[in-house]
Formats: sequence, C-alpha cells, structure tokens
Amino acid sequence: MSYRANYALVNVSSHLGQKKDAIDVPWADFVGDSTPEFEFEVPTSDAVDAYVGLQAFGVDEFGHELVVNDEALGGFDVPPGTGWQYWEDAITDSALVAGTNTLKFARDTDTPDSFAVNNVTVHWREPITEGEE
Repeated sequence: MSYRANYALVNVSSHLGQKKDAIDVPWADFVGDSTPEFEFEVPTSDAVDAYVGLQAFGVDEFGHELVVNDEALGGFDVPPGTGWQYWEDAITDSALVAGTNTLKFARDTDTPDSFAVNNVTVHWREPITEGEE
C-alpha cells in the first residue's frame, strides 16, 4: 500500500498563565489555564504515524499538556525553552478520526508558568486509493 502525507494547520494564538500581563504577547488571546478546543478535519479513517509540531514562547516548566480528542499526549508535550521554540510530539495515546478532531492546551496549574502557543500543525500519513497514484 502506498501512502501520502497530509496535515492540518491550527492557529491557536493563546497565552496561558495566571496573569494577563506576565508576558508581552499582544497577538495572543489570554485564556488562563486552558485554551478552548480547536477543531481540525482529517479526511480519512486510516490516519497513521500522526504527530504534532507546535510553536511555543516562554515555556519554563515541563508539566503542560496537549490534549487531542480528549486524550493527553504522553511525555513532554510543551517542554521548557528560552524564547521561541518549535517542538514535535507523536500522537500515540489517542487516535485521529475521520472528520472533526479537537486539540487544546492545558497549563500545569501547580506552576506559576506563563507561556504562549501560536501555530500547531497536525501531521499524518494516509493511504492512497486506487487511481490517485
């Protein structure tokens, strides 16, 4: 079976933290401890090898979660980094489904951390059907 790569770009543009003025990110909406759920579409029920790539700013702690389809990803979802960083994480504990999928970020409320998330790209491979090759 042959596969092709596909993706969905999700613009999160959110500032997570205890105080709105903790970091200077005027392009981001202050959301407190959790972003709203963002939706993206997957056109196949056979998505495999899924992962996310995300842009984050000012992350100081390890405990923050990225939740896909109501399941937190394993490992370090948004690791610490000075300034801007780009991070990738495999989607292993939850599966992408055909149609509408969701993602959201949850801040570790046991920390005083304040950070921003901009774009998230969800990647997967999907089978190429007969005649598309």
